[in-house]
Amino acid sequence: MVEKRNQLNHLAIIMDGNGRWATKQGKPRVAGHYEGMNNVERITLAADQLGIKVLSLYAFSTENWARPKEEVAYLMNLPVRFFDHFMPTLMENNVKVNIMGYLDELPHKTYDVVQRAMAETAQNTGLILNFAFNYGSRREITTAVKEIGTLIETGQLTSDQITEELISDRLMTAGFKEFRDPDLLIRTSGEQRISNFMLWQLAYSELAFSSKNWPDFTKEDLQEFVSDFQNRHRRFGKLDETDS
Repeated sequence: MVEKRNQLNHLAIIMDGNGRWATKQGKPRVAGHYEGMNNVERITLAADQLGIKVLSLYAFSTENWARPKEEVAYLMNLPVRFFDHFMPTLMENNVKVNIMGYLDELPHKTYDVVQRAMAETAQNTGLILNFAFNYGSRREITTAVKEIGTLIETGQLTSDQITEELISDRLMTAGFKEFRDPDLLIRTSGEQRISNFMLWQLAYSELAFSSKNWPDFTKEDLQEFVSDFQNRHRRFGKLDETDS
């Protein structure tokens, strides 16, 4: 009997280690962010070739505003440089761009370019490239709870109608439908924490950690992690006939 392999539909990555990569190279931290941006292109194409449906990348958290102003300004300009360069390739490969986060708080130039990227790729039907930008999971959940609270206050909902499905439908990943929860989360740089990323959605995700900094993470590394995931035994809290 051939053992069934896990299907990886939604891959999430915490792209950590850009600054440390740059420091090791004797370069300023922003050089690491630039090389990390280039690696997004390589890994996106590799994920597409592997048949992944959604690739979620943690690009900028709601806490990252506390970094030095020069670094934040550089990070705000990266989407402009990224989409100006990468858009033809995204279109050629039928990739759909989604940006989740509190986008109305972004600088105008950044806001405009991410909105344009989503609009220009809206009709594409291939891989969804989902950037979490100015995103924080606790804030996302708090926003969802407030929306549900408003529905109760206005009589559109009762408390006994609140379900896990209802909450999931109020989160920023709701549009991915059956693929809204990541199957696998990878974090680079050797750190082993979630850092306020998709706390609700990761409830039953498999976790994997790479010691490599993000700019050094290759498509071969991705393939290795995907292969490992496909052979894991996923129970989702249940027991099966292989458990004693």
